[in-house]
Amino acid sequence: MNLPNKLTLMRIILVPFFMLFLYLDIPYHFTLALLIFAAASITDALDGKIARKYHLITTFGKFADPLADKILVLAALACLADIDNPAVHVNGVVVTIIAAREFMVSGLRLVTAEKGVVVAAGIWGKLKTAFTMVAIVLILIFLMIWGDFGVVMDGGTIGIISIILTALIWISVLLTIISGGIYLKGYAKYIETK
Repeated sequence: MNLPNKLTLMRIILVPFFMLFLYLDIPYHFTLALLIFAAASITDALDGKIARKYHLITTFGKFADPLADKILVLAALACLADIDNPAVHVNGVVVTIIAAREFMVSGLRLVTAEKGVVVAAGIWGKLKTAFTMVAIVLILIFLMIWGDFGVVMDGGTIGIISIILTALIWISVLLTIISGGIYLKGYAKYIETK
C-alpha cells in the first residue's frame, strides 16, 4: 500500500477517535476532537497531491479517498447536530441535505462508470468540501474556547457567534445544493428512465 492510500486509510481510522473525543466528558475533549479532525483534514489535502505528483493513483485511492471525505464530514456534522450549545445550530436538515448530495453523486459515479465515463470532482464540489471543512473547524474552535477553556461570553457575543457559525453551515448547504445540481445536470443523460 502506497503513502497516499495509507493517508486515506488513516483518515478513516481517525473518524471514530474524533467522535469519541467529541462525546467524552473529559478535560479538553473538544480540543482533542479538533486536533484529530484537523489531522484528518490535512491527510485529505496531502493524499491527492502526493498521488498526482508521484503518479501513485490507484483504484483503491479512487474508491477510498472520496469515501473517507464523506465519512469524516458526515460524522462531524451528525455529532455537531447532537451537541446542545447555544451557538451551534447544525441540525438534521443540514445533515440530510449534505448526505443526500453525497449519495446522489456516488450513485452518478456508479451509473456512469458502467458506461466508461468518469465523474471528476469539479470546482463546485471542491469548494463545497473546503467550505464545509472550514465551517466544522470554526465550530470546533468555538466549542474548544467555550467548553474546554471556559471562556465566559455574554448573550450578545454568543448571538454574534451563533449567527456567524449558522451562516457558515448554511453557505455550505447552499454550495452542496449547487454542486449537486451541477453534477446532476452534467450527467443526467446517463440516467435511463425507461
